[in-house]
Amino acid sequence: QVQLVESGGGLVQAGGSLRLSCAATTRTFSYYTMAWFHQAPGKEREFVAAISWNGGTIAYADSVKGRFTISRDNAKNTVYLQMNSLKAEDTAVYYCAAAVFADVIPTMTAPRFAYWGQGTQVTVSS
Repeated sequence: QVQLVESGGGLVQAGGSLRLSCAATTRTFSYYTMAWFHQAPGKEREFVAAISWNGGTIAYADSVKGRFTISRDNAKNTVYLQMNSLKAEDTAVYYCAAAVFADVIPTMTAPRFAYWGQGTQVTVSS
């Protein structure tokens, strides 16, 4: 079992930056592949980025490559999403997710992840 709590969302102008954090409550954080998904109103939850248990493998959705960076600190049980050059279309609720030792690929889908945070709203004004 793992509990996830996201923070760092907010309102930012287009071109700006935000850093999301996801703190995990578990003694086995390093067992988990971690990911970020987002969901805009009326749309399905979409993959944004994922990172393997040791940070050795990372994948991004094409829409965020070169702008977003996922990272993790296993000593702090935390995964991060640095979002730069934000666009209006990045506006969504961002969710942190965890899956035990899942293979990291660019086409990860929500059902692969057993644990989810409550989400944090990111709004980009144009």
